[in-house]
Amino acid sequence: MTEHPTLTTSAATPLGGRTEMPIAIGRIRVPDSKLAREIVELVRDTESPLLFHHSSRVFYWGALTGVRRGLTVDAELLYAGAMFHDMGLTYRHSSANERFEVDGANAARDFLRGHGISKQDIDTVWTAIALHTTPGVPQHMHPVIALVTAGVEMDVLGIAYSEFSDAEREAVVQAYPRSDRFKEDIIQTFYDGIRHKPHTTFGSVKADVLADKDPHFTAANFCSVIRGSAWRVSIHQH
Repeated sequence: MTEHPTLTTSAATPLGGRTEMPIAIGRIRVPDSKLAREIVELVRDTESPLLFHHSSRVFYWGALTGVRRGLTVDAELLYAGAMFHDMGLTYRHSSANERFEVDGANAARDFLRGHGISKQDIDTVWTAIALHTTPGVPQHMHPVIALVTAGVEMDVLGIAYSEFSDAEREAVVQAYPRSDRFKEDIIQTFYDGIRHKPHTTFGSVKADVLADKDPHFTAANFCSVIRGSAWRVSIHQH
């Protein structure tokens, strides 16, 4: 039976001059912990409202997917993975030569190290973020890894949209707005975050973003790379 979403007002979390009003859908809610509160504050202060709300929705879609699949998951780790997954698109955390997914994973790793989280748990969150744009792999891995990707796929691509109830979708979007322009705005945000390092999109879905936005972009072709590799001279086998 579908849990009926309710807006939670009693657990509001003050953040400076702002107040977060997390929602509860059945037993699912943002973890009520010091770690989660610090994650909220850091991400909201670093990311645009579009990315903050997107990341917040990713947590709920991921957690709801976990309930539907009967998975047991550490809510704090799932929250960390969801909230940090796009930090690599921000100026503060964007490197010159790493994929944006790796930049976000590294930002989460550094934050969690400073909060006494175990190496094993940090590695799980790191992998969840690093693989969140790699279709076909995360669902076979640790629940945190699988559910971060599931949440991203729901919010950006609409995958499994019909498996969420109208009430669930409405409650999440009411709390963390998804505008009518979200589709185009998120594509533009992806582009703005990676346009300075197009070489990092080789083999990635983000190459499609560059191709969509930049008429001069030419994606590296896997077969061309093979044919143009350093293996040019026959080596006689003995």
